[in-house]
Amino acid sequence: MTMEQKISMALAYKGMSQAALARGMETTPSNFNQKLKRGTFTVEELEKMAEILGAKYFFGFEFDDGTKV
Repeated sequence: MTMEQKISMALAYKGMSQAALARGMETTPSNFNQKLKRGTFTVEELEKMAEILGAKYFFGFEFDDGTKV
């Protein structure tokens, strides 16, 4: 699953528009959409998105026993 798909699913889950998330990220909807299509969000931006969405973002590896690296 691509990051674009994950973000779209998270937006749908929260009932939030892409434009509202873009404004929360302090960028224009157009710039946000361009980054979304290119998949060029930084880890910091993804963490900020998660905060706005009321979620957690984890970038790394998670093993079957729950260990995260």
